[in-house]
Amino acid sequence: MYSIDDLRRRARALVAQETAAFRSKHPASKSLFERAAVHYPGGVPQHWMLDWATPFPLSITRAEGATVTDADGLTYVDFCLGDGGALFGHSPAPVAQAIAEQASLGLTAMLPGADTAAVGELLAERFGLPFWQMTATASDANRAVIRWARAITRRPKLLIFDGCYHGQVDETFANMTADGCSPKPSLIGPTPGATADTLVIDFNDCTALEAALAGGDVALILTEPALTNTGMVLPQPGFLEAVQALARRSGTLVCLDETHTIATGPGGYAAGSDLEPDFLVVGKPIAGGLPAAVYGFTAAIEAAMRRIQAARPSGYSGIGTTLSGNLLAMAAMRACLCEVMTATSYRQMIGLAERLADRLTEAVSSRSLPWSVVRLGARVELVFSPQPPRTGAEARAALDEDLERALHLSLLNRGVILTPFHNMMLVSPATRGEDVERLALLMAEAFDIFTGTDEALA
Repeated sequence: MYSIDDLRRRARALVAQETAAFRSKHPASKSLFERAAVHYPGGVPQHWMLDWATPFPLSITRAEGATVTDADGLTYVDFCLGDGGALFGHSPAPVAQAIAEQASLGLTAMLPGADTAAVGELLAERFGLPFWQMTATASDANRAVIRWARAITRRPKLLIFDGCYHGQVDETFANMTADGCSPKPSLIGPTPGATADTLVIDFNDCTALEAALAGGDVALILTEPALTNTGMVLPQPGFLEAVQALARRSGTLVCLDETHTIATGPGGYAAGSDLEPDFLVVGKPIAGGLPAAVYGFTAAIEAAMRRIQAARPSGYSGIGTTLSGNLLAMAAMRACLCEVMTATSYRQMIGLAERLADRLTEAVSSRSLPWSVVRLGARVELVFSPQPPRTGAEARAALDEDLERALHLSLLNRGVILTPFHNMMLVSPATRGEDVERLALLMAEAFDIFTGTDEALA
C-alpha cells in the first residue's frame, strides 16, 4: 500500500513541472487572458472558468466532435464536453444545420413556431411524460418545478440530498448539519432564508427519508438519479424505487433532474429503470449545446396546473423567461432529439465508456492503488477511495486536490482534457476507440509517477 503523503508529494512535484510546461506551450492563450482581464474580473466571462488546474485558461478557437483547438493551434481530445453541454459532441452537424436554417428565418418571437408540436411529441415519446414546458437552463426548469410543486401541494418544504447539484437554485445550496441544514459557505450573496424550508439528508438513506417525510409538509423531493457534481454516487439497489414509494405515501411530489444522467440512455435513467417521477428535468445537451432545457410532468400534474391557473389573478406568475422556448432553441432541440440523441449514438458512447472504465480499473488494480472507478452510462469517474462512495459526504472525503491537479495538468499537456471538477470523464458519439486507449495509457503513466514507479520525479 502506498503512503498518501508520498503520493501527494510526487503529485505536487508533477504539478510544478507541468505548470511550467503549460506556460511555455500557450503564449497566445496567455496573451488573450491578459487582454480579457482588463474588462472581465479574473479574466473570464464566468468566474468558474478559472476552476481548471491551469495557471490561466485555454482560449478555444474551434470545438468539433470530440476535439477542441486552442489559440496556440494545439488540439485536444475532449472528455469534458462542456461538462455535458456537448455530451453528444461539439456542434453536431444536424444541430448546426438546423440552427443555421432557423437563424435566417428568425430567432425569437414570444410565440410558438413550426417545431413546437413536433418537439412535444418527441419528448413525450422518449421520456414517457405527456406534458412539457421549455426554459433557457436547467436551473430555470428546477426553479419552475419547485414553484409548481409548492402551489399544487400547498406545502412549503423542499427535500434534497447532501451533495446534490441543481444549478443556480438558492433553495438547493444547503449543507446538511446535525440540526437540519445551513447555506453553503461558498455561496456568494445567498438569499436570506432561502434554505429555511429545505431539508437535506444523505443519499441512499431510506430511513432518513421516511423520517423527513413523516411531517407531511414536504412539497417536493428534487434529486438526480445519481449524484454527479460532488463526485459520482450511484443509487443503491431499490433506493430510487423507495424514494418514489415513500413520496407517494406521504403526498410528496418527485422530480428527477436528469441533466447529467441523460448520459445513461435515450430516455435517461428514469426510462431505463422504469421509474415514474411526477416531474423530469433535462438541460445542457437537449438542444445540442445551445442554451435550452425542458421539464416534463404527468397528466395529473397538468390538471392541477390548470386549476391553479384558472384560480389565480391575472399577472406575472414568476415562472418563465422571455427567451424560453424560442424559435432557435426549438429548431436545435428537434434536430438533436431526431438525429443526434439516437440509440446508435448511445450504444457507441456507452460501449466506449465501459471500455474506458475497464482500462482504468485495470491500471488502478495492477498498481494496488486504493482507488476505484465508477461508471454511469457514458460517464466515468476515477475516485480516490477503495470503494465507490454511497453518500455525498463519502464522495467529498475522496476528493484530493493535489492528485487531481497533477492528473489533469499532465493529461492536458499531452492533449487530453478532463472535466475540471473531480475526475469525471464523458464519452460522446464522436469519441474514438483510440481516444479512449490514449487516455487510459496517459492515466497509467501518471499513476506510475505518483507511485514512484516512474523515477522522473522520485
